[in-house]
Amino acid sequence: MKIIVRTGLAAAVAAGAVAAAVAPASAAIGAENARAAIRAHAVAANPKAIKPAAYNQARSILAKAGSQTAAKSHVVHGKDDVPVGYGTGLLAAARDEFRQTDRNLPSKQKKSDMSIPHYDAIHSAAKTMGIDSW
Repeated sequence: MKIIVRTGLAAAVAAGAVAAAVAPASAAIGAENARAAIRAHAVAANPKAIKPAAYNQARSILAKAGSQTAAKSHVVHGKDDVPVGYGTGLLAAARDEFRQTDRNLPSKQKKSDMSIPHYDAIHSAAKTMGIDSW
């Protein structure tokens, strides 16, 4: 009985050693493919800061499209740069506002859960500020 247990334990240890030796090699292959996939589908990072003129123009685009949040936000002046968080916050608030406003539209008239004009306004404002994700 002891021989069977010892043989089983030895086989388990040997299998574990083989798996440990093979796993890093296969993980490296997978990681290499993952890095290649990330490079192929990379999205440009948001800028660290936005110029006030770009922020104000994006704010204007969103306000004209009907965003009350953008209309109530303050015009930036007297600064060299605006933190990118201001721009992403403005875009996210307008997006949520537009989605809420357009929730009852037929799906044919919507893109990303908002009307196509609202969608276009959001993306135009984002492009104006150089923001890719919000």
